[in-house]
Amino acid sequence: MSNTTDPPSPQPIGNARTWLVLTIAFFSGMSVLAVEISAARLLAPFFGTSIIIWAVVIGLTLLYLSIGYWIGGRLADRRPYENTLYHIVGIGAFLVGLVPFMSKPVLSVSSQAIASLNGGLFFGSLVGVLLLLAVPLTLLGMVSPFAIRLVTSDVRQAGKRAGQVFAVSTVGSILGAFIPVLLLIPTVGTRSTFLIFAVLLLGLSVVATTRLYRRLLYVVLLAILVVLWVAVDPGPVRPADGLLVEGESALQFFQVIDSPNIGRRLVLNEGIGTHSIYHPDRLLTNGPWDYFLLAPFIGGQQPDDVDSLLIIGLGGGTVSKQYTTIFGDDVAIDGVEIDDRVIDLGRKYFDMNEPNLTTYAEDGRTFLQRVDRRYDVIAVDAYRQPYIPFHLVTQEFFIAAREHLTDKGVVALNAGRTASDFRLVEVLSETMRSVFPHVYVIDLPSGFNNSLVYGSLTPITGDQVRAATDGLPWLAEVAERPWELREVNRAETVYTDDLAPVERLIDDIVVREALHGATGRDR
Repeated sequence: MSNTTDPPSPQPIGNARTWLVLTIAFFSGMSVLAVEISAARLLAPFFGTSIIIWAVVIGLTLLYLSIGYWIGGRLADRRPYENTLYHIVGIGAFLVGLVPFMSKPVLSVSSQAIASLNGGLFFGSLVGVLLLLAVPLTLLGMVSPFAIRLVTSDVRQAGKRAGQVFAVSTVGSILGAFIPVLLLIPTVGTRSTFLIFAVLLLGLSVVATTRLYRRLLYVVLLAILVVLWVAVDPGPVRPADGLLVEGESALQFFQVIDSPNIGRRLVLNEGIGTHSIYHPDRLLTNGPWDYFLLAPFIGGQQPDDVDSLLIIGLGGGTVSKQYTTIFGDDVAIDGVEIDDRVIDLGRKYFDMNEPNLTTYAEDGRTFLQRVDRRYDVIAVDAYRQPYIPFHLVTQEFFIAAREHLTDKGVVALNAGRTASDFRLVEVLSETMRSVFPHVYVIDLPSGFNNSLVYGSLTPITGDQVRAATDGLPWLAEVAERPWELREVNRAETVYTDDLAPVERLIDDIVVREALHGATGRDR
């Protein structure tokens, strides 16, 4: 006599149906990683791409998957039927396709929060977007335990079948990690990447299910996603007056914006900073780029001494244009920019066509490691706003930079700050001081919250810098601004390749500024 509480026993599925279930597991695993990576890119224009954001996305994805594994295993024992699995996949796929549409109003709120420095809105919108992923990722997490239950008809083969499911799911995840990054996101964008995987999984559900009414349901859901895909104009991800172009490269989100009072601006990632400025009628920008022009004089050089310049973080070429115009086109300039799409934007929108500029699409530190050239100035402006790659602010990096300087060479670093929080400037200047005998800082007197940090091999004073630029076109204008050259004589906090918590420091600065702004502080 059987126990009425025992779970139902499905008929063993044939080889063809087994491979269909394994195929579902493969594409589900692929979709999970694709959704995770695409979610991070969905957040990047508003919240950035820091290690903290990645940790939140990865951690919550694992949480949702864990819940899905647990629920999926229990449901598989109670209702071990193929059509139940296909229904889970179909509904999960449809919800994946809705994520970019449902998240847009939430992300619009985050734009308002950034503009007003409203900490509550900022973090609330981040939580809201991440919660949108909870149900679809939980449903996709249910697939693996369910698939193991379906393909296991003999307990003596349970290990073999579990290994098959995990293997195909993991191989799918590997492809899901690379296909969006290398192909889909740079080519068709984040929204279409979500929709491609949603349509793929829904299509598999249509093919796999044996129930006619569910097949019709999945066809209807598929049609809804296709209509939304075609009919709903995505519009700009982050609307802005004067927006010329926006898009995504393999590395980041970008915008080119015409601002009447400033010039053409290059904006990357969450849009809280400008990475390059170009104005056809003005060379100087009143921003941090102008202060890279003082670097040769801080090293005790004369204008005719400047023969070579390395720019790490070329952007749209603001600094290369300024150096070429002021010091002459016989100055050999190497411009290193990790994102080749940004180099293309510089040439197309920022007139970055100086004959003496050679561009390199690679990491700045890697470039230093492979070349043996020496430079009169090394300008480091490698923000992925508001962050600086940690390996470009360590003692080891500055040692490598010093080894690539001429006898009077100078390293100049652009460091961000707020009106009242100089902690990042302090730690970077102290790290440079552990390598250079003389380190100087200029805190920009204009509306930009930046400081320029200079590592020099020779002593200098602000008066000497001003005297050296006296009467020189453009340089005298920069020198006459109300800045002070302050020297850094301590190296108490030194970042190294082993320990450089620069992102945690910047996150703390950003959070404090946002929360402080929420209290109504005037700016």
